[in-house]
Amino acid sequence: MLAVADSDSYLKWAACLLADLPAGSAAELAVVRTPIAPSPAQIAAAVRDGIAAPPPVLSARSVRRLAERTRPDVVLVACTGPVVDVLVADVLAELRPRPVFVSGLPGISVPATEKAWVFRSGCDLFVVHSEREVAEFSRIAAGLGGGGAVGLARLPFLRSGAAAAGGNRVVFATQAKVPRHREERERILLALAELARLRPELDVVVKLRALEDERQTHRERHHYQRLWRELGEPGRLSFEAGSMHDQLSRAAGFVTVSSTAALEAIALGVPSLVLSDFGVSAEMINLVFEGSGLLGTLDDLAKADFRAASAPWCAANYFQPPERNDWTRLLAELVSGARVPAVSLLDGPEHAAARRRARLRVEIHPSMLRAGYRAKRRVRRYLKPLR
Repeated sequence: MLAVADSDSYLKWAACLLADLPAGSAAELAVVRTPIAPSPAQIAAAVRDGIAAPPPVLSARSVRRLAERTRPDVVLVACTGPVVDVLVADVLAELRPRPVFVSGLPGISVPATEKAWVFRSGCDLFVVHSEREVAEFSRIAAGLGGGGAVGLARLPFLRSGAAAAGGNRVVFATQAKVPRHREERERILLALAELARLRPELDVVVKLRALEDERQTHRERHHYQRLWRELGEPGRLSFEAGSMHDQLSRAAGFVTVSSTAALEAIALGVPSLVLSDFGVSAEMINLVFEGSGLLGTLDDLAKADFRAASAPWCAANYFQPPERNDWTRLLAELVSGARVPAVSLLDGPEHAAARRRARLRVEIHPSMLRAGYRAKRRVRRYLKPLR
């Protein structure tokens, strides 16, 4: 397998997913160079377990040459939607023999969206992480056509166990997209500061997806660390990047608005809280937590009112028995048997211009983004990260 990622979250997903491959499999990992490519520190954090060396950051042309040289049976395209489409339908389209193309989504994907399916409809296997997601994407596939099989995998980030005894950290996991408004994010910071004031024995940590000068899968307009400085730092908070698992291993409580890290906390037995003050909806990316028992408010946060997740909810969402995970079986069947390649719903002249713009995204060198404000503005029209 050749795995190609384009951002920090997709790289982490790809690196972890490789661990599920059957014994004796060989895998190579690379990052395709785009404006959201992870920094060296992000790469090191994403692949530190089980990967011998940091993956190279390659141009699209170099990814093509790597695939021609290694002739993989499988290409895992662990990228945002438009990049998946361009790599499968353009950059890697004429590989012979044609590999099995696999894609998927790296975290919570409820509710399922047609956009996610359409951009990945040229792939032979689409990997998601709960029985609910399999059912929802299968319904979309039946309605729209295109694509291949929908496979179920354990969410690679989940590690069962327990948090370290006597942990004294409260970890707030940020989410780049939500909440959208500056004042909402400021309210969260002030509630965290109030918790730190009321409970001085707790170390309250804002766990960042990326530092201010690092890129991530989704653009973060109001970065928490910058907001904290602009608020005049009215309290005692720490801001840290790096491994979420390291943070949770020392945690007494976990809080988020919407983050896959909530599932990591559940797996480790860390009492948790999912904030509902800003709504519970598809737009807030927290609809999946309805019925989990974890929804609460900023007032609950200030009181350190963390909870355990509902067992029935866990069974239906991401904590399915291992024998239900079928993605490697489906992959083996695709590799070893006769197959009809998936047909992309984006093939055809009406989509050619959009695909050319996405190809531009893959081929832009980061130095182009420093060419000036006007150039940045033109480029960013084509660089809105899409799932």
